[in-house]
Amino acid sequence: MRDQTSRAWRVTAGLLIAVLTAGVSRSQSAPPQPAAAKQSPQDLIDALHAAFGEHHARAVHAKGILLEGSFTAARTARTVSREPIFAGGTLPVIVRFSDFTGIPDIPDTAGDANPRGFAVKIKARSGDVDLVTHSFNGFPVATSDEFAVFLRAIGASGPGVAHPTPIEAFLDRHPIAKAFVTSQPPPPESYATAAYFGVNSFKFTNGSGRSAFVRYRLVPRAGTHFLAADDVRAKGPNYLLDEIKQRVATTPIVFDWYAQLAEQGDKVADPSIAWPEGRTLVLLGTITITGLSTTPDLDARTIFLPGTTHPGIEPADPMLTLRNDAYPISFRKRQ
Repeated sequence: MRDQTSRAWRVTAGLLIAVLTAGVSRSQSAPPQPAAAKQSPQDLIDALHAAFGEHHARAVHAKGILLEGSFTAARTARTVSREPIFAGGTLPVIVRFSDFTGIPDIPDTAGDANPRGFAVKIKARSGDVDLVTHSFNGFPVATSDEFAVFLRAIGASGPGVAHPTPIEAFLDRHPIAKAFVTSQPPPPESYATAAYFGVNSFKFTNGSGRSAFVRYRLVPRAGTHFLAADDVRAKGPNYLLDEIKQRVATTPIVFDWYAQLAEQGDKVADPSIAWPEGRTLVLLGTITITGLSTTPDLDARTIFLPGTTHPGIEPADPMLTLRNDAYPISFRKRQ
């Protein structure tokens, strides 16, 4: 297991370095590429393991921490969705902050630990409502099929592979993916000081039957704060886990949950294209995190399914359906 983790870490650690040193010289005349082959949920899990190794943990966002708290709906939520969680009152939540990759011991200070993840499970009688977000407004590719190709290119690259490596070649052909890799923010001061984006779209329908396409956004009440380079070098490999434990022990952590409304021409089924910042944000409610999870082994037994249909909430991006089918496969492998 140690050798496998070490190899996977060396491969993914070389990703940003390879991109930054490759420059634009290798992207002068990349030939057109055929469409990515159709991928099954199992194919996607296999691609994640090809990139990061198989550790009998989550296939992605393997390193994380579970906390608990509550959700309180805002009155404005009912203007866009009839989902019962927006009817009022307070509901319990389980939340999970995490680093990217499927490597359980990736250092919090590593560039490849971005984007950070923030998943929320709202516990309701009508059924759990799950949010899966990350700390970058966009995704490297438009489809699950392309994402599998991207992951396999990571796994096929690394030390000793001739240039252009498969990941360099992929990024030369996919400028949005290259921007995703090279434009990540610095490590945050805390999981509680990053904004998080749900890059997949949903169709919201309110009690009057009026529908709108939305994407989620979670905004920290503590503000967004990142580390300077010197501060990153001074931090330990688990500083985010240590910090969030200390923070929640002394003060609640609060996020506001917004729905960003699409307008004509916005890409509903392409998570790689962020919608303009001028789009209307509707406050759906507030998530208040009050402590660490007190249930033993709950993290190992918790799965987030963001593509589940609820009254007034339907997945609009096909990637959500594949996520819902793929995550249980990964869940079974980590048992």
